[in-house]
Amino acid sequence: MLSPILPREAWKLLQTGKARLIDVREPDEIETAHVEGIVAAPLSVVRLAELPKATPEMPLIFTCHSGNRVRSSAALLEELAQGPAYTLEGGMDAWEKACLPVVRGRRYSLERQVRMVAGSIILCGFALSLVHGAFLVIPLGVGCGLIYAGVTGSCAMAGLLQRLPWNRKK
Repeated sequence: MLSPILPREAWKLLQTGKARLIDVREPDEIETAHVEGIVAAPLSVVRLAELPKATPEMPLIFTCHSGNRVRSSAALLEELAQGPAYTLEGGMDAWEKACLPVVRGRRYSLERQVRMVAGSIILCGFALSLVHGAFLVIPLGVGCGLIYAGVTGSCAMAGLLQRLPWNRKK
C-alpha cells in the first residue's frame, strides 16, 4: 500500500531533491497544470513508461488529479516503483489548494471542454424545447452521444474539439 503524503511535505522533499514526483494523469491533463520537474507516466501506459527506480534516499511520489486514480492503482504503482513510494494526498487539487507552485498550460483539459460543451448544448436544447417540444431531440442526441462515448471509449465531440486551434499540438 502506498503511504499518503501531504502536499507541503512532498514539496519539501522535492525542493531538496529527496524525492521524484510521478504524474499518472493523461497528457492533456498534465498540459493544463503540473508541477515543474515531474515524470509523466500516464496510467493508461504506465507499464510501458520507464519509471525511475525508488530508493530509500529517493522515494517516488505518485499524483493524479484528486488522488483517486493513484489509490485505485496503488498495487500496480507500488510494484512498478520497486521501492518506497507515496501517494500525494488529494492529488493536484490539494497541491493547488496548498498554494504550491504549478506550471500552467492550456486553460482547460479536453475532458473538461467536452463536459462544458455537452452541458451547454443540453441546456440550450432544453430551453429551446420550451418554445417547441421537437427541440428535445437536441439533449437526447447529446445524451446518446455521451453514452456511446462511455461504452466505446471514443468521443466524437472530443475529436471535434481537438481540431480547434487552441487544442492543436504545437
